[in-house]
Amino acid sequence: MRICIALTAGFILDLIFGDPHSLIHPVQIIGWFISAIKNGFQHLIYGCSWDEVHKSNKKRKPAAEWLAGCLLMILVVAGTYGAVWGILYLAGMIHPWLARILEIIFIYQIMATKSLKKESMKVYARLKEGDLAGARKEISYLVGRDTDQLDESEIAKADIETIAENTADGVIAPMFFIALGGAPLGFAYKAVNTLDSMVAYRNEELKYIGFASAKADDIANFIPARLAALMMIVASLMPGMNFLGAVKIFFRDRYKHLSPNSAQTEAVAAGALDLQLGGTHTYFGKPVEKPTIGDNVRPVEYNDIRRMNRLMYTSAFLSLLVCCGIAYGVSLWI
Repeated sequence: MRICIALTAGFILDLIFGDPHSLIHPVQIIGWFISAIKNGFQHLIYGCSWDEVHKSNKKRKPAAEWLAGCLLMILVVAGTYGAVWGILYLAGMIHPWLARILEIIFIYQIMATKSLKKESMKVYARLKEGDLAGARKEISYLVGRDTDQLDESEIAKADIETIAENTADGVIAPMFFIALGGAPLGFAYKAVNTLDSMVAYRNEELKYIGFASAKADDIANFIPARLAALMMIVASLMPGMNFLGAVKIFFRDRYKHLSPNSAQTEAVAAGALDLQLGGTHTYFGKPVEKPTIGDNVRPVEYNDIRRMNRLMYTSAFLSLLVCCGIAYGVSLWI
């Protein structure tokens, strides 16, 4: 019951306040440790920084980098869990209510529902004003693809894909892990997610040292991504959404992505909104072919961003109910 209350309170705080940008976020601290440990391992392996390795054309040591990547993932995830657990334990020794209040604050910091809507609606606002250059700049903060040549429809589509994917790993997955193990496990998940965003790119530097982090993220998101898709399907019963389309496209296109998880919610979103997502995009000046998700029923327009946020919010509320049920079941079991 304690976790249910803390999860609900943290969720509500996020809806009210969103991310406090004026303060240092705990995920930033995790990011600093990831960078420091990664750079330290690279220096340990090669005796110099990665830039120097690249410039001098030193012989790569894939096995050493792979092992370092495994240790990086374990140290960051275990360290994050241990740090949050330790803070809550010490707070509980001072007073039980201090630990409960801190856990609510920690959970609030893990949640990203309002910030996801806020950042995506910045793109919407620029498109509504007809400011294509501004919209390209705003969407560049949210996606990895090249944005300088995107038209209005492509910008809106990129924004919708971002909301759909982050509904799983930024909104529902944290709730799922909090339900299973409170704020410490929730933060351990955020550590996995941050590792994936920082070191799991398939570029020359990170293809070995980021391998373990990429696989850990795939494993961690396997159940939450499917839970998110299910919640989104239920949410598509609301007026203005295509429930049957959501079900159809989910079963047909849910694996049309390099990641085993990302297309789960994107497929539901495409079906619910009667849109086609995915397709070929340009990264660092090179086109990368990707399969399309959904049917090309109509062009994507900027108002679809608002519709996608409605779908995300409804899915989040439904997931809160489910995760509170999970947390209650876990409390009875242990």
